[in-house]
Amino acid sequence: MESLKINGDDEAPKRHESAERPPVRRKKSAPKMPAFLTSAPGKVIVYGEHAVVYGKAAMAAAISLRSYLLVTALSKLQRTITLRFPDINMEHSWMIDDLPWSTFAHPSKKKNYFDLVDKLDHKLVEAMQPHLSDVSPKASPADKKIHQSAASAFLYLFLSLGSKNFPGCIYTLRSTIPIGAGLGSSASISVCLSSAMLLQLRTLSGPHPDQPPDEAELQIERINRWAFVGEMCIHGNPSGVDNTVATRGKAVVFKRGDYNSPPTVTPIRNFPELPLLLVNTRKPRSTAIEVAKVAALKKLHPAITQPILEAIDKVTESAHELVLSSAFDPKDDRSVRKLGDLMSINHGLLTALGVSHPKLDRIRELIDSRELGWTKLTGAGGGGCAITLLNSSASPSALLSLEEKLASEGFEKYEMTLGGAGVGVLLPAVLHDGSEGEGGEEIDQESFLNANGIEGVEKLVGVGVDADEKAEGWKFWSNVQGKQEFIEV
Repeated sequence: MESLKINGDDEAPKRHESAERPPVRRKKSAPKMPAFLTSAPGKVIVYGEHAVVYGKAAMAAAISLRSYLLVTALSKLQRTITLRFPDINMEHSWMIDDLPWSTFAHPSKKKNYFDLVDKLDHKLVEAMQPHLSDVSPKASPADKKIHQSAASAFLYLFLSLGSKNFPGCIYTLRSTIPIGAGLGSSASISVCLSSAMLLQLRTLSGPHPDQPPDEAELQIERINRWAFVGEMCIHGNPSGVDNTVATRGKAVVFKRGDYNSPPTVTPIRNFPELPLLLVNTRKPRSTAIEVAKVAALKKLHPAITQPILEAIDKVTESAHELVLSSAFDPKDDRSVRKLGDLMSINHGLLTALGVSHPKLDRIRELIDSRELGWTKLTGAGGGGCAITLLNSSASPSALLSLEEKLASEGFEKYEMTLGGAGVGVLLPAVLHDGSEGEGGEEIDQESFLNANGIEGVEKLVGVGVDADEKAEGWKFWSNVQGKQEFIEV
């Protein structure tokens, strides 16, 4: 047995009858679990917007813009939980013992971590309200709504999965995903919260390279189920697609024939990672308005509108078959061109439905004139974002010229990867430096809070567009799932 080192001495002091016993230095109560990080991606709709409203298929894929949650346990004497979200200027603390545990723990209400929750319990929502009313009281009405929605998702998950004996913790969120741009930022955050609390319950044993695919699939589904609960707190009646993409990563095809039932979701586990440009018009958009616009057009010109919706469905189906084909090679220009052509066709069809916007068309014009790739709107349209699948011949000078032009016209540009990993964990919150030793960079609350902007966050945590070899500590459930078989087309 190794000897204790006290004050740097090589050996523990020996006892002598005449020697006084050195004073015992009591350590502070240690946290139950080391600090750790969870992360989940945002998403874009690649094919099928608006047609999906009428029972057709759509395809959504993960992007490398991500949310990150740092969880730091406090000492046993510190009986508070704190939610920090500095990117939206939000911070709030609750006394654990003051929360409505009696309501959430009642036998008629209590849920287990493996339960399927497909709707919120109004009694539980009502019990939370006194603990949400004082969140961000000085914020503007719009900001206060966002803050209280985030707090609602956090508290509902904490009270459903946790217990009164849960340790005090600080939960700090950072996100590189633009909020309100249709990129799944809330779902990404819900997945971070869900996975973190399930890890704290020690109900997740992965991810690890030797984990059986069935076990990984079960754990992913549990994360996804509880993330959906968080989404219900924020959106009321979400489709479940955003949280599914944020959990699983890669891409999914989804179809919703009956709005009284959840959509059918088919994961595309072999979806390739592809270079993507995302441009935010900064033009606010309303999904409800754009959906209503298509509905009015369909009512007025059904014989014309219906074939357009059918054609969009064929585009999604063709893209799905293409990426599943054994002949598809993401490094082959011809394969990428086929995907890009389908994006261009999809945009043209959406324009015919009247859901594009002059700003979206301007972005497409600037990119097409430089022959950088294939561009389409993503999401509801009427503003929001455009995505471009970059071709391999896109030159750095042309990209720089585009960046300068977009900035001069008030657009926001993001370079990213399409089809990346889903939910991941860094436990403990130490990024390994690639050496064989155990050294690495510890991520603490101070460094996490002080990371400046998207670049600062990504440089610190080592995941995302600017991730380098420091990402070596991260583990992702999607990396241990079973492989999807190819089909011939």
